Amino acid sequence: MPIAKDFCTFLKEHCLVDLLHQWQDGRLPVEITSVISNHDRAPNTHVFRFLQRHGIPYHYVSSNGDYKSEVEMLNLVQGTDFLVLARYMQVLSGDFLKKYGKDIINIHHGLLPSFKGGSPSRQAFDAGVKLIGATSHFVTEELDAGPIIEQMVERVSHRDNLQSFVQKSENLEKQCLSKAIKSYCELRVLPYQENKTVVF
Repeated sequence: MPIAKDFCTFLKEHCLVDLLHQWQDGRLPVEITSVISNHDRAPNTHVFRFLQRHGIPYHYVSSNGDYKSEVEMLNLVQGTDFLVLARYMQVLSGDFLKKYGKDIINIHHGLLPSFKGGSPSRQAFDAGVKLIGATSHFVTEELDAGPIIEQMVERVSHRDNLQSFVQKSENLEKQCLSKAIKSYCELRVLPYQENKTVVF
């Protein structure tokens, strides 16, 4: 049976668009109850038209970080089984996590535990790494530190520039988040100890 969930998304839409098309094709075993964004979108955008066509509600919630916006978001997600942050790029407070009380899956466009926070592609490029990646993990109060569900990597070299780092990272993000959601919905993700998972 499909699991009900919400997508929370940011201005960049590549992860959300990929997930919506997989859902449309029947390759994502979930029921999407709504999409929540901290950036308002015009009605003529691809995402907005897609959501309208499929009867999926779209909600804009300001990201000013105040209590009121978190209460609004909490009211929107109460009926869901879990929540996906598809490049939401907004830290959720410990109070929100406690009140929601269910799993939240995040995608980070870097290979955790390295390069936490913003601009991981820039951090990786400046560090001269030979592998870049994306990480899908459960959300905890500590930024980018929750139990890891899935990671994907790609080799880079001196021929790559920052733009190619970003492009490769975005491709990895889509694949990584999709795989993590599928594993979770198929009940193949087992948390253990304090900060680890087994994925069958």
